[in-house]
Amino acid sequence: MRTIDVFGISLALVAFGCGGAGELPPIPDAGVGGSVNATGGNPAVLGTTGGASAVAGDTGGNIGVGGAPPATGGSEAVGPATGGNRPTGGANATGGNRSTGGANATGGAAAAATGGSKATGGQAATGTGGSTAATTMKKFVGNITTGNAVDPSGLKYSKYWDQITPENQGKWGSVQSTPTSAFNWGSLDTIYAYANTNGIIFKQHCFVWGAQQPSGTPTLAQVESWIKSFCTRYPNTKVIDVVNEPPPHTTPSYTSNLGAGEGGTYPWITKAFKLARQYCGSAVLILNDYNNVELTGDRNHTVDIVKDIKANGAPIDAVGCQSHGLKNGSAATTTTNLAYINSQTGLPIYITEFDIDNADDTAQANAYKAQMGVFLSTSYVHGITVWGWIAGRTWETNSGIVNGTAPRAAMTWLMGQLGRPVPPN
Repeated sequence: MRTIDVFGISLALVAFGCGGAGELPPIPDAGVGGSVNATGGNPAVLGTTGGASAVAGDTGGNIGVGGAPPATGGSEAVGPATGGNRPTGGANATGGNRSTGGANATGGAAAAATGGSKATGGQAATGTGGSTAATTMKKFVGNITTGNAVDPSGLKYSKYWDQITPENQGKWGSVQSTPTSAFNWGSLDTIYAYANTNGIIFKQHCFVWGAQQPSGTPTLAQVESWIKSFCTRYPNTKVIDVVNEPPPHTTPSYTSNLGAGEGGTYPWITKAFKLARQYCGSAVLILNDYNNVELTGDRNHTVDIVKDIKANGAPIDAVGCQSHGLKNGSAATTTTNLAYINSQTGLPIYITEFDIDNADDTAQANAYKAQMGVFLSTSYVHGITVWGWIAGRTWETNSGIVNGTAPRAAMTWLMGQLGRPVPPN
């Protein structure tokens, strides 16, 4: 396969269009490893007092091969499916929640609209509430934390990845157990400091979700306080999953409070984006969901939400496609669905949680070549986040691409494409 020099090219907003998709099972957001021990936890890098943040442990069954995930601790469902919904907050027993990521759009001007989106390095949107332009970023290929650490044993994260997403530590419920409790920033401080020290992109996952949020029903003021506090503490955050897995996949308990005063079908999503732009003005703001690059129905639903919130002034910058269900997917279907989302929304796309769960090295590498080849060569895909890399420490049993410090074939191929070292180098 031809090496693609991804990192020497600034990206521009480009529109394409098509349709169609295959039938794949929905993938639940994962949970890696339960809670962090708060006693003497991570140091407070930015002056916080206290231990590491509690990482909300998820409960939930394993992924069904086709069907919806079973109940807590259940085994996978074997059989065909038509992309049924998963349980709210359901998660795999192995690890933290999936994050998403993306990069700024490069160079283009933002659409003029109320609260319009920004283009990375381009002109600010015109009109009421138009957003400011962000710093230009090149297409990245990043990853997530391993458990509660950045560097796994024997390897330095920043040698292989140029973007990092906290797998669990950035979720609101990990920072505040209740909407009135003190913020616990310990783990996020450590990850943010690592990103800045090593010159890699820090991406936040996530602000608003139907799982791993504070208990009870937060008020609008409490949601705003959470977003404002995060953005004030981490001003160099480049990319944010503002809303993760919208209905029918998951629904927060506080949608009525958050959406007060906004119009459209999804007023609470619109408001979440407005708050994110208000306080994290230079970040790329993403609506993130699963199965939208795999299944036609989910793809179309994502487009419908984006059109609705844009019409009501949401300053959305990009669409996030988690991309967990591509193990047996075709590159042609992936290309078609990505092009449809881009052409219908006018927004760039971020592959936010990509992995291939396959114990066979050759089969996993072939899937990487097919799917990652599409992502790397598609101009309106502005960033890719792989969802875990150390075997035995990922939310899917066989999605790791490094065994200890030894690369699997997919890792060797990917680092070759990116011009990066191959572990353990």
